[in-house]
Amino acid sequence: MARYTGAVCKLCRREGKKLFLKGERCYTNKCGIDERNDERKKGTPGQHGMNRKKVSEYGTQLRAKQMTRRFYGVLEGQFYHYFEMAEKRPGKAGENLLILLETRLDNVVYRLGYANSRAQARQLVVHNHFTVNGKKVNIPSYLLKVDDVVAVCDKSKATDSFKVILEANSGRTSPMWLEVNKEAASAKIARLPMREDIDLDVEEQLIVELYSK
Repeated sequence: MARYTGAVCKLCRREGKKLFLKGERCYTNKCGIDERNDERKKGTPGQHGMNRKKVSEYGTQLRAKQMTRRFYGVLEGQFYHYFEMAEKRPGKAGENLLILLETRLDNVVYRLGYANSRAQARQLVVHNHFTVNGKKVNIPSYLLKVDDVVAVCDKSKATDSFKVILEANSGRTSPMWLEVNKEAASAKIARLPMREDIDLDVEEQLIVELYSK
């Protein structure tokens, strides 16, 4: 499974926004771009990070694509594949793209608070810690549908590491499109997410414009 292995804080600095790639650290003043962190590095990474020229129309579109891709932890080829799928669905391609990314199994695991980050969620899924409709699924990119039920495996639920994760994320609010059963450590996909359910500050139409050239 291909994945990004570089410094993730550098990605947030490049986009100028928190992408919540490091789990709990991102919510504290230890975050590399948090204004409360006096030691934070300002500007974008690289030798000329503080002297970036005015961004072109293409550059603006590219940044929207890169930020969305990095937010969900998806590599370039797979991201474009999702865009092709989104174009074939009825409705707006940009919104369809975000809905597809939101319904990935690893993202849902993260949204439910069963992992501290999407990267950790992917790792836990690969290691067979979750079931979908009662069957183990170890594919992070598995796309969930309405009425699917995601649950932590019974054996995994009893481990100390999972108890720590669940306790650390107990205050996290789950999306409205998920019906959560905290006692069973499971959730049902009640409906597909809508644009207003997705907390990503990006103009998805810019991605459509970029790929339409």
